[in-house]
Amino acid sequence: MCQSSVFLIKKDGREELVMEDVSIIKPQDDQILMVGMLGERKQIPARIKELQLMEHRIILEEIG
Repeated sequence: MCQSSVFLIKKDGREELVMEDVSIIKPQDDQILMVGMLGERKQIPARIKELQLMEHRIILEEIG
């Protein structure tokens, strides 16, 4: 399986796990929509900061 985990870098620099087993990431204006392997959805105000493809990590940066 090649699903990724999504992490959010908070404004204070802390990194927190937002969602595991993410199969779809879709930027929508100032939001990121994540869809999990089982169809669960989460949307947060963030932008993509880094994709670590070999580690299956997606790093987002908090905005707003």
